[in-house]
Amino acid sequence: MTVSELRLATLPSGIELCYQTFGDPADEPLLLVMGLSCSMVWWHDALCEELAAAGFHVIRFDNRDVGRSSKLSGRTTIQMMTRAFAGLPTRAVYWISDMTVDAVGLLDVLGIERAHVCGVSMGGMIAQTMAVEHPTRVASLVSIMSTTGGRRVGWQHPVVLPMMLRPAAADREGYVQRSVAMWQLIGSPGYRIPVEDLRATAEASWEHGVSAAGVGRQTMAVLTQPNRARALSRVTAPTAVVHGTADRMVHVSGGRATARAIPDAELRLIEGMGHDLPRELWPTYVDVIRQTAERARH
Repeated sequence: MTVSELRLATLPSGIELCYQTFGDPADEPLLLVMGLSCSMVWWHDALCEELAAAGFHVIRFDNRDVGRSSKLSGRTTIQMMTRAFAGLPTRAVYWISDMTVDAVGLLDVLGIERAHVCGVSMGGMIAQTMAVEHPTRVASLVSIMSTTGGRRVGWQHPVVLPMMLRPAAADREGYVQRSVAMWQLIGSPGYRIPVEDLRATAEASWEHGVSAAGVGRQTMAVLTQPNRARALSRVTAPTAVVHGTADRMVHVSGGRATARAIPDAELRLIEGMGHDLPRELWPTYVDVIRQTAERARH
């Protein structure tokens, strides 16, 4: 298995994205887009290796404002987030479309014209927007535990909000403890990830790089995203939507709405899956990504 070192790609905007690849560069490219506040390490090495073994050249990266990618400036407050959550006029430092331009820019730097794209949660929003705004760059689309941006679908369970609004941890152990508590709250009740595994990934995430201010800016991008439902009807890339029936962070209605909006999209609902990527379900994710890419080839 060929695994690259961590590298930085400098985009025309000046933003630098940290990325890493797995597998043979001659294989079809698969771009993995991670969710809110999470760096590339939440795409576990072993999962990336399984995807590479399935015939993909896997590319994982840090979105702007997380990990080792560029940190932007601009202050966000609870009041701003509350207004955005309520649908009131407010301004974000950047939008989901801007994060989509980052992802396309990374493909440009790598000399990739078209890639299979898989995104989870906020990463699914970015991947969907790629398929809408940059359709020639997306060979196939897999949207996992995400939503269309419509306010009547994909809502959060009330128990999640207090955890999200807690002040950021100031040190490593505080970050790890809060991260473990969050994943235990929103994770898959049918596929519990052991606490020691959650701690190990959180520790790796801290070492790789976190930014509390960056999380705020990413959150505002999510809260101010448009409803893509109508635009998604123009998507022509073969698409699969995966969602857990026990998702507390993004209600399963978000996945159903996404699949309903995209022509011929496959919807795969998983009982007992929450808002994480448990190891027991990796074969399912690999199979869905592989089958959707196969549809694109034919």
